[in-house]
Parts: sequence; C-alpha cells; structure tokens
Amino acid sequence: MAKAYTKSDITAQLCAMGAPTDSVVLVHSSLRAIGKVDGGAEALLDAFIEYFTRDGGLFCVPTHTWKYLDREITLDMASDETCLGAFSSIAISDGRGVRSENPTHSMVVFGDRDRALRFIADDAFVNFGTAADSCYGKLCTMGGKIMLVGVAQNRNTYIHAVEDMLSMPNRISANPRTVAVKRLSGESVKREVYVHETDFTDDVSLRYVKYETPFRYHGCITDGFIGDAPVQLCDARRIKETVELIYKNSDEDVMCTELPISQALYCNK
Repeated sequence: MAKAYTKSDITAQLCAMGAPTDSVVLVHSSLRAIGKVDGGAEALLDAFIEYFTRDGGLFCVPTHTWKYLDREITLDMASDETCLGAFSSIAISDGRGVRSENPTHSMVVFGDRDRALRFIADDAFVNFGTAADSCYGKLCTMGGKIMLVGVAQNRNTYIHAVEDMLSMPNRISANPRTVAVKRLSGESVKREVYVHETDFTDDVSLRYVKYETPFRYHGCITDGFIGDAPVQLCDARRIKETVELIYKNSDEDVMCTELPISQALYCNK
C-alpha cells in the first residue's frame, strides 16, 4: 500500500529543501504526482499555509480563468471554477485567503491579511495577466519563490512576467480583449486586457522547459520533494537575471524553435 504523507511529513520536506517562511511563494502543483496525503488536498493546503506564513510570509495559489475569455463573465470572484486543477478550487473555497481581481491570471494569497491585500491590489487594474506590476511581477521585486511540485518549467507562469519586464517582443496580442469581472459584491465591471500571443507557436510556455538547464547552471533551482513529487523551488530574481542574460546575448528569440538553448548564451566566460 502506498504511503500516506502527513502534514508533518510535508513540513519536514519543506524544511529539508530550505523553503522560506518569510517570503512570497507561489506554487504550481500536481496532486496526482504528490500521491496520497492524510487528510487529502485540504491537509496539504493547511501544511503549506502554516509553513509559508509562519514568519510573515505569503503563500499564493494560482486560480487562472484565461480559458474563459469568450464567456460573458471571465472572472467570477464568487465561483471556485478555474482552468487549473482541483487544488486551485480548494484554495478559493478555503476562505482564509484573498483572491486578486486579475481577469485572466488571478491567485489566492494566504498570510497576513493587510499584507496580502496590498500584494494583490494592482491586479484590479492590470491590462495584461502577467504584467510587471501584477502579482506575478511582484514575485521578482519582493524576492519571492516559485515552487513547481510535480510539474516542469512549462507550468512556470512567472516566466511570462519576466518576458513582460524585459519588454520582449512577440509575446502579447496586438489588440486588447474586453472582458468582465464579477466582484464579490455582485457588481460586474468591464476590463480591457491583452493576452499571451506569439506568431511562431500556439503556446510559448510549452518551450519554457528549455530554460531548466540554464536555470540550474545559474543556481536558480533548489531540488526537493513534496510527497512523491519532485520539486523545483525557483528563485524569482535569479530566473529573471538568467532569462535577461540569454535575451541580451541572443540575436534571435530562443523560443522560436524547439532546439535547446546554446550554452554560449548563458555560460560564464
């Protein structure tokens, strides 16, 4: 019979990889990869919240709704429906966190309520889901981490924010979309948002796995486990610095092809 991991087991694994308790941490996760947890996904969420907010940190769970651009309401703040997995819906329903009003790339943030509200405030005004001044961009300015649990860099949405911070061309739609956000009060507000778009592939994030080798070379990743799932604990600032280095050294967009990123673009001389 497969082992059922307890909250204590999860906490011990977080400690073993040196995960911070006083920073901002965003998780992308696969419950299936983690395996059985005693108390289920709710207990896993408890373990994460208790650990990452212990010393004033913020813990963030993505609750994206970008697949609903064509709906009358793209983001319904009263709904737990997302275009991600079950863990996101559980985070919304939990009630301890606050959710950002980002029409396409919202997240639930746990921790000190006043600090969390300040963290998500700008998401009510951004016109691009992973804009530099969104919660995703703030992961960099606040020295945060991205924890990939049982998933790879193609799930690292933060890289979209890095591309925006670097003003990387051919990443955003030429024209905005008009979408609606339904607030908890019941009020519906219209927003103009640009979406992720390139002319060389349907989904550029599928090619972000090519960044793993440069990220490891520059010490962006700390490895560990949560349950049975391998974890990449990624440093937001180092990731930005590494992507920026590659971008500045490249004559062409390295994401235009599926070829590996040349070592000459990121190796120290």
